[in-house]
Amino acid sequence: MSPQQQSSSAPASPAQASTPVEARKLAEGLMQIMSSLLGIVERETELVRAGNVREAMALETEKGEMSRQYVDAISKLTHSRDYLKQSTPELLTALHRHHDTFRAMLQVNLTVLATAHAISEGIVRGVNGEMQRKNLPNGYTAGGQRAMPGPRHVTPLSVSRSL
Repeated sequence: MSPQQQSSSAPASPAQASTPVEARKLAEGLMQIMSSLLGIVERETELVRAGNVREAMALETEKGEMSRQYVDAISKLTHSRDYLKQSTPELLTALHRHHDTFRAMLQVNLTVLATAHAISEGIVRGVNGEMQRKNLPNGYTAGGQRAMPGPRHVTPLSVSRSL
């Protein structure tokens, strides 16, 4: 491939803000995306807390699209950072505050999701332990120790995610 073909296939860098109006539009767009994404994340958190995991999973597509838009907006902001620092520092400060709130709310969501994961894993492990306990032979060895099951006594646990 020629260098000309390589440069045409490479993704173009996002346009930088060059006027205060463009900077404000960029900042407002990012704040709107963060607010929309927070709305989805808060809804997901509420659903998971209520035990409606299936409904929370239905938000995945919308959440993924908003996340993609967030990454694009952050990329544009990164390319315009120097201009924002020079021309509109108060706007950059407001963006930082809004982003700190955004990050804190995401941390709450991650904590809820991690808790739900740990609880469900504990339930599955408990069910598996109970199944294995029922399959253990009730006997003792010649030395008076409880007989440990061999590999043929261990029953694997399978979980259907489609139910």
